[in-house]
Amino acid sequence: MHVVVNVAMSADGKLSTRRREQVRISGDEDFARVDRLRADSDAVVVGVGTVLADDPHLTVKDPALRERRREAGRSENPARVVVDSRARTPPDARVLDDEATTYLCTSEAAPVDARAALADRARLVTAGDDRVDLLRAFAALQAEGLERVMVEGGGELIFSLFDAGLVDELSAFVGPTVIGGRDAPTPADGEGFVEAFPELALEDVERLDDGVLLSWRVAD
Repeated sequence: MHVVVNVAMSADGKLSTRRREQVRISGDEDFARVDRLRADSDAVVVGVGTVLADDPHLTVKDPALRERRREAGRSENPARVVVDSRARTPPDARVLDDEATTYLCTSEAAPVDARAALADRARLVTAGDDRVDLLRAFAALQAEGLERVMVEGGGELIFSLFDAGLVDELSAFVGPTVIGGRDAPTPADGEGFVEAFPELALEDVERLDDGVLLSWRVAD
């Protein structure tokens, strides 16, 4: 499986405000790039925090890109994956609609009734005791035929993926704004590394809108 992490952050490295509210960081060029990245993916992955904060749809917006997927014998939209250890995803979340297949990765600690309530809306992948074991969950997703996946956040999930050694590429659009705040989310939250930091190799730098797109691969 090839895992691409994609983020949009402010010039000071924040994904959102301390209130976890949506902030427009990207411009039209970057939105179009993200749509192409989704269209080229087998699945789009987010953590439950992103679902609770933003209620994203995670579908391809451009009709031409959806048509291109159909012509290639694929569904209009990639599958959607929510990493949700305790099955907190609301049953009416947009990510659970019928626009695409949705996988919900949970742990054994998720309440049985919560899992049952979501089983009709998503394909459940149970991996891990107290929290989702990402290595096991992603292996199960790969067995479902998901080979190229795009991760859109949030910071807790992204850190955990780096910690598990699952990330192959990182793309970061840095926008022309400052958000600030010690409690504002960053592209990699979680416990953080204190040694053995993941090494990145810079692949490309591109100006988009009034910001810059930085593309790295994770060094071997």
